[in-house]
Amino acid sequence: MRLVILDNYDLASEWAAKYICNRIIQFRPGQDRYFTLGLPTGSTPLGCYKKLIEYHKNGDLSFKYVKTFNMDEYVGLPRNHPESYHSYMWNNFFKHIDIDPNNAHILDGNATDLQAECDAFEKKIKEAGGIDLFVGGIGPDGHIAFNEPGSSLVSRTRLKTLAMDTILANAKYFDGDLSKVPTMALTVGVGTVMDAREVMILITGAHKAFALYKAIEEGVNHMWTVSAFQQHPRTIFVCDEDATLELRVKTVKYFKGEH
Repeated sequence: MRLVILDNYDLASEWAAKYICNRIIQFRPGQDRYFTLGLPTGSTPLGCYKKLIEYHKNGDLSFKYVKTFNMDEYVGLPRNHPESYHSYMWNNFFKHIDIDPNNAHILDGNATDLQAECDAFEKKIKEAGGIDLFVGGIGPDGHIAFNEPGSSLVSRTRLKTLAMDTILANAKYFDGDLSKVPTMALTVGVGTVMDAREVMILITGAHKAFALYKAIEEGVNHMWTVSAFQQHPRTIFVCDEDATLELRVKTVKYFKGEH
């Protein structure tokens, strides 16, 4: 495991974007060799997406031969709703880059058969050759995607009921009105992300500090699902100073000397 600590949110976002950019370029994707990227939503990755758009506009990075798989989507929210993850991804990222829309995979929370939709998503990942780099964020309660506390650490893509903490955290996107926040979502499982060849978790802000502590300094625990990535051979946690506030000084010192 690597823990990369940057001074602030902007620097953490830039480090993550550079890492993704370098990974894609080194892979040398082409017509019969696509780079496969797992992507998150939420407020944390916005800075990273802005930087990736900048690299694309500067001519340094192309997404022509990149396939993406998003972590999750709300159930029952119309696709064109401003807070759907379809809208989020297109408005904040996809429409600004050269990705083929057919290669940008997002779960359909309005599918008639939700389980079949989840199974098809897993199949598409397999057919794409698995995920090269899965980028994720975490909730203040340490969940990855919508794998809420108590989720199986070998879970696959499925329907999940959202925890009250998650509904409260997402209320800000719905005018603070809890009744407007979807209570269910389709999400990749912890096992789905664990299958990726490499995982990068973005954690910024003091409100995520306890979750980062639980993720890396304590044991693997299904109540803090992001802790599962302690057992992944290639995990990078990218964070800002604020997110390290609950860590032991010696942990921070050790990892600060690393990059």
